[in-house]
Amino acid sequence: MIAIGSNHTGYKLKEEIKKYLDEKKIKYKDYGVKQNEVIDYPEIAKRVSLAVSNKECDSGILISKTGLGMSIVANKFKGIKSVPCYDEYTAKYAKQYHNSNIIALGEADLSVSTAICILRMWLATEYEGTSNEELEQITQIEKENMK
Repeated sequence: MIAIGSNHTGYKLKEEIKKYLDEKKIKYKDYGVKQNEVIDYPEIAKRVSLAVSNKECDSGILISKTGLGMSIVANKFKGIKSVPCYDEYTAKYAKQYHNSNIIALGEADLSVSTAICILRMWLATEYEGTSNEELEQITQIEKENMK
Protein backbone atom coordinates (compact mmCIF):
# COMPACT_ATOMS: atom_id res chain seq x y z
CA MET A 1 0.00 0.00 0.00
CA ILE A 2 1.32 3.41 -1.00
CA ALA A 3 0.42 6.65 0.80
CA ILE A 4 0.11 9.54 -1.64
CA GLY A 5 -0.43 13.20 -0.92
CA SER A 6 0.00 16.63 -2.42
CA ASN A 7 -0.70 20.19 -1.59
CA HIS A 8 -2.56 22.37 -4.09
CA THR A 9 0.62 23.00 -6.12
CA GLY A 10 0.98 19.28 -6.80
CA TYR A 11 -2.66 18.29 -7.15
CA LYS A 12 -2.71 17.83 -10.95
CA LEU A 13 0.37 15.61 -10.94
CA LYS A 14 -1.01 13.61 -8.01
CA GLU A 15 -4.17 12.87 -9.95
CA GLU A 16 -2.16 11.73 -12.99
CA ILE A 17 -0.01 9.48 -10.81
CA LYS A 18 -3.15 7.98 -9.27
CA LYS A 19 -4.34 7.11 -12.79
CA TYR A 20 -1.03 5.33 -13.40
CA LEU A 21 -1.30 3.45 -10.10
CA ASP A 22 -4.87 2.44 -10.97
CA GLU A 23 -3.75 1.18 -14.40
CA LYS A 24 -1.03 -0.92 -12.77
CA LYS A 25 -3.41 -2.10 -10.04
CA ILE A 26 -1.14 -0.71 -7.34
CA LYS A 27 -3.04 0.01 -4.15
CA TYR A 28 -2.77 3.44 -2.61
CA LYS A 29 -4.43 5.71 -0.08
CA ASP A 30 -4.86 9.40 -0.90
CA TYR A 31 -4.05 11.69 2.03
CA GLY A 32 -5.11 14.86 0.24
CA VAL A 33 -5.63 17.40 -1.08
CA LYS A 34 -8.93 17.33 -2.83
CA GLN A 35 -9.62 19.50 -5.85
CA ASN A 36 -9.69 23.23 -4.99
CA GLU A 37 -8.59 22.48 -1.42
CA VAL A 38 -5.69 24.51 -0.06
CA ILE A 39 -3.67 22.87 2.71
CA ASP A 40 -0.07 23.80 3.50
CA TYR A 41 2.49 21.21 2.45
CA PRO A 42 3.70 20.39 6.00
CA GLU A 43 0.28 19.01 6.91
CA ILE A 44 0.12 16.73 3.87
CA ALA A 45 3.71 15.56 4.38
CA LYS A 46 2.83 14.82 8.00
CA ARG A 47 -0.18 12.69 7.02
CA VAL A 48 1.77 10.61 4.52
CA SER A 49 4.83 10.28 6.75
CA LEU A 50 2.78 9.12 9.73
CA ALA A 51 1.09 6.49 7.56
CA VAL A 52 4.49 5.14 6.49
CA SER A 53 6.13 5.54 9.91
CA ASN A 54 3.23 3.74 11.61
CA LYS A 55 3.34 1.02 8.93
CA GLU A 56 -0.21 1.69 7.74
CA CYS A 57 1.42 2.03 4.31
CA ASP A 58 4.63 0.52 2.95
CA SER A 59 5.86 3.63 1.16
CA GLY A 60 4.82 7.13 0.21
CA ILE A 61 4.68 9.65 -2.60
CA LEU A 62 4.68 13.38 -1.84
CA ILE A 63 4.00 16.00 -4.50
CA SER A 64 4.25 19.78 -4.32
CA LYS A 65 5.72 22.52 -6.48
CA THR A 66 9.30 21.22 -6.01
CA GLY A 67 9.00 18.35 -3.53
CA LEU A 68 11.77 19.87 -1.42
CA GLY A 69 9.77 21.12 1.55
CA MET A 70 7.68 17.96 1.59
CA SER A 71 10.84 15.85 1.82
CA ILE A 72 12.24 18.00 4.63
CA VAL A 73 9.05 17.53 6.66
CA ALA A 74 8.91 13.80 5.96
CA ASN A 75 12.44 13.31 7.28
CA LYS A 76 11.35 14.67 10.66
CA PHE A 77 9.52 11.37 11.29
CA LYS A 78 11.16 8.32 12.78
CA GLY A 79 11.99 5.66 10.22
CA ILE A 80 11.40 7.88 7.21
CA LYS A 81 13.97 8.19 4.45
CA SER A 82 12.49 10.68 2.01
CA VAL A 83 14.24 11.97 -1.08
CA PRO A 84 13.24 14.46 -3.77
CA CYS A 85 13.87 12.92 -7.19
CA TYR A 86 14.13 14.67 -10.54
CA ASP A 87 15.26 11.83 -12.79
CA GLU A 88 15.34 8.04 -12.99
CA TYR A 89 18.96 7.86 -11.82
CA THR A 90 18.27 9.56 -8.48
CA ALA A 91 15.11 7.48 -8.01
CA LYS A 92 17.01 4.24 -8.58
CA TYR A 93 19.92 5.30 -6.38
CA ALA A 94 17.59 6.46 -3.59
CA LYS A 95 16.02 3.01 -3.33
CA GLN A 96 18.95 0.80 -4.33
CA TYR A 97 21.50 2.24 -1.91
CA HIS A 98 19.51 4.27 0.63
CA ASN A 99 16.33 2.19 0.90
CA SER A 100 14.16 5.31 0.69
CA ASN A 101 10.55 4.80 1.66
CA ILE A 102 9.11 8.13 0.49
CA ILE A 103 9.72 9.87 -2.79
CA ALA A 104 9.03 13.58 -3.29
CA LEU A 105 8.20 14.97 -6.71
CA GLY A 106 7.88 18.53 -7.99
CA GLU A 107 5.02 19.35 -10.33
CA ALA A 108 6.72 22.56 -11.50
CA ASP A 109 9.84 20.68 -12.55
CA LEU A 110 8.47 17.48 -14.07
CA SER A 111 6.20 16.55 -16.93
CA VAL A 112 3.66 13.84 -16.17
CA SER A 113 5.55 11.33 -18.30
CA THR A 114 8.86 12.10 -16.58
CA ALA A 115 7.28 11.87 -13.13
CA ILE A 116 5.80 8.48 -14.00
CA CYS A 117 9.16 7.25 -15.33
CA ILE A 118 10.78 8.35 -12.08
CA LEU A 119 8.09 6.67 -10.01
CA ARG A 120 8.22 3.49 -12.09
CA MET A 121 12.00 3.26 -11.55
CA TRP A 122 11.67 3.89 -7.81
CA LEU A 123 8.94 1.27 -7.42
CA ALA A 124 10.81 -1.32 -9.48
CA THR A 125 14.15 -0.91 -7.72
CA GLU A 126 15.03 -3.17 -4.81
CA TYR A 127 17.30 -2.23 -1.95
CA GLU A 128 20.61 -4.04 -2.45
CA GLY A 129 21.60 -4.07 1.19
CA THR A 130 25.10 -2.82 0.41
CA SER A 131 24.76 0.26 2.61
CA ASN A 132 23.55 -1.54 5.74
CA GLU A 133 26.31 -0.15 7.94
CA GLU A 134 25.65 3.42 6.85
CA LEU A 135 21.89 3.02 7.19
CA GLU A 136 22.45 1.66 10.69
CA GLN A 137 24.46 4.81 11.45
CA ILE A 138 21.50 6.88 10.25
CA THR A 139 19.19 4.85 12.49
CA GLN A 140 21.52 5.43 15.44
CA ILE A 141 21.58 9.19 14.77
CA GLU A 142 17.79 9.11 14.57
CA LYS A 143 17.58 7.33 17.96
CA GLU A 144 19.93 9.86 19.54
CA ASN A 145 18.15 12.92 18.16
CA MET A 146 14.47 11.96 17.84
CA LYS A 147 13.26 11.32 21.34
